Amino acid sequence: MSEDKKVLDLEQRKQKIFCGGGTKAIEKQKAMGKLTARERIIALLDKDTFQEYDIFVKHDNIDFGMQDKDLPGDGVIIGTGTICGSPVAVFAQDFTVAGGSLGFMHARKITKIMDYALNMRIPLIGINDSGGARIQEGVNALAGYGEIFFRNTLSSGVIPQISVILGPCAGGAVYSPALTDFVFVVENISKMFITGPAVIKTVLGEEISDEELGGARVHAEQTGNAHFFAHSEDECFEQIRTLISMLPANNAQKAEKVAPAEPLPQYKIEDVVPADPAQPYDVRDVIKSIVDDSEFMEVMELFAANIVVGFARINGETVGFVANQPLVLAGVLDCDSSDKAARFIRFCDAFNIPIITLEDLPGYLPGIDQEHAGVIRHGAKMLYAYSESTVAKITIIMRKAYGGGYIAMGSRHLRSDFVFAWPQAEIAVMGAEGAANIIFRKEIMEAEDPKEMRRLKIQEYREKFANPYVAASKGYIDAVIAPAETRKFIVDALKVAASKYSGRPKKKHGLPPF
Repeated sequence: MSEDKKVLDLEQRKQKIFCGGGTKAIEKQKAMGKLTARERIIALLDKDTFQEYDIFVKHDNIDFGMQDKDLPGDGVIIGTGTICGSPVAVFAQDFTVAGGSLGFMHARKITKIMDYALNMRIPLIGINDSGGARIQEGVNALAGYGEIFFRNTLSSGVIPQISVILGPCAGGAVYSPALTDFVFVVENISKMFITGPAVIKTVLGEEISDEELGGARVHAEQTGNAHFFAHSEDECFEQIRTLISMLPANNAQKAEKVAPAEPLPQYKIEDVVPADPAQPYDVRDVIKSIVDDSEFMEVMELFAANIVVGFARINGETVGFVANQPLVLAGVLDCDSSDKAARFIRFCDAFNIPIITLEDLPGYLPGIDQEHAGVIRHGAKMLYAYSESTVAKITIIMRKAYGGGYIAMGSRHLRSDFVFAWPQAEIAVMGAEGAANIIFRKEIMEAEDPKEMRRLKIQEYREKFANPYVAASKGYIDAVIAPAETRKFIVDALKVAASKYSGRPKKKHGLPPF
């Protein structure tokens, strides 16, 4: 065969594989509002940067008539490319080929690109669209999942790992996304579930009712399994590109610094937070009044909304924000918000991203439901995460900082590097009203006018304790600052902490309150 014919033969072989599961399967995929696996990769990566590997890999199963079935690429596409000019590794399951089911060679392709990503220290993006384990391959399919889970764990904290759920992710398959750093879901497309009739129906390609499936909104709002929610695949890919642009390639680097920018003029920090400590406000407006271009990428926006976490840039540098949200439950901490914040703190620490904490909360959410749900254990996760982290940590106490919440939200006692407070900050064991009822109970009860006495005692407590100057006098606060000075103090603190070193006791690892 001549050279030209060999090249022609190569192109014909590739085109056959590019057809995936065939015209009918692709039409069915499109009818569900879904792109094909290759279209997804092309849409996600920078133009003309995708390099595909292992295109000619075939399955080797001979049981249950599988030897007669041609599964192009064994139902998964792997390769490398760039996002915003930075290299990434990617795999995408092809639902048009055997429902994207995972067999031995399918798993080997995924683990190969996972190994490549880890060895080259570049982010890994996995697009999941699969009915789960290929039943015909039995334990080989299960072994494949185990190999993937092990590599997820090995890569954790070394390279960013992103999972994109663009179809079903059923059975054991859901645990790989759960082990990664960020999970993206799309409304009406993403489905995640472990057991039940939905798994069987997915394998058979049958329709699944809303009651049976775990859709995108369920996992974004209720379970906390998803970190980003989108209304379309294109919106999802844009979210991923934005996230990748803000993260370092690995744990030995820092996120790329960009040209600094001032916040937009419509966001004025002194106009956002009301003087009345009982009046709520949107803490995201505070963040936007501080960060470059007022751009904030919120993580887990729909889950545990009483705390806000996410990425932004200050003076061109990527930072992570952890902020109480007074609009929801007065910004209290509870089981879910503690989990959400602790996980985010640990990610920032692993990838050298400074943590900015904005504090305004009355403490932990009281009630027997929270006690029975394990708020002690969940709340301890935040204490552990802040204490363990060694990146630069800057805390701003804006208004209320009561009780255990004061300690948990990046206090000096958990080794925040800089703690600043606004003049209106109230730092105390509890609110002035509750404290006065306890401390001055006898005086109030015996007064001729108990109501007036209570008012006076609340004011007395507030003047003596519920202000930032008592904590400042003990050295627990570095400076009391005007709200308008917040960005300047953060910028200066980030510069000072740029080369921070934190020595810790030598140990294999600690034991977080999982």
